[in-house]
Amino acid sequence: MPATTIHFVRHGKVYNPDHVLYERLPGFHLSKRGARMAAATARFLALNPATQGVSAIYSSPLERARETAGIILDRLNRERAERGGQPLKLELDTRLIEAGNEFRGKRIGRGEGSLWRRSNWRLLTDLMEPSWGESYRSIAERMAAFVQEQVRDRPGEQIVVVSHESPIWTYRHLLETGHPEHNMLLRGTALASVTSITIDCVSGDVLGIAYADPAAEVGRAAR
Repeated sequence: MPATTIHFVRHGKVYNPDHVLYERLPGFHLSKRGARMAAATARFLALNPATQGVSAIYSSPLERARETAGIILDRLNRERAERGGQPLKLELDTRLIEAGNEFRGKRIGRGEGSLWRRSNWRLLTDLMEPSWGESYRSIAERMAAFVQEQVRDRPGEQIVVVSHESPIWTYRHLLETGHPEHNMLLRGTALASVTSITIDCVSGDVLGIAYADPAAEVGRAAR
């Protein structure tokens, strides 16, 4: 029976010297290290036999995700050209966007407007229920809708999807536990990591979930 595998990639590190919680704000781009992280993940996807058959690439519309996806796309297309294949095109999908957050624009740390100022604590009531923004249920539902569409329309294919930590982990947590609620401090989705989910196209059953962190060395080298 055919199975579709979706490789969820978290974007690389963002240039954010003021430590702003950028959420869906425009103007936040990959840092130099973030671009190197994306390049490491692109190399992993292009050269790993298990991921060489990618037939489509999607991205969240936010800059950091599109930039990560662009680096991956360039590498995949170079490999495809060497094999005589047609180039892939990047497609954007709003269902892959970062979670909504009422703290957007605030700084993480000390100072005026800081996330940890006493006036902001009214929103931090429960780490398992994001009272500060979009619910985990909402995030999981839009991610699941995207996945179900891909499984239906691209049976047996491999797809790369560049998104964000919260959507990727929330959806994975739903598949593994049956509920999307989780402690945001315990997520396992490193920058530029790859969470690969394989789904049976007939039954809809999850056949496997794999995780790789191809950019880990880039992150350690910069510390």
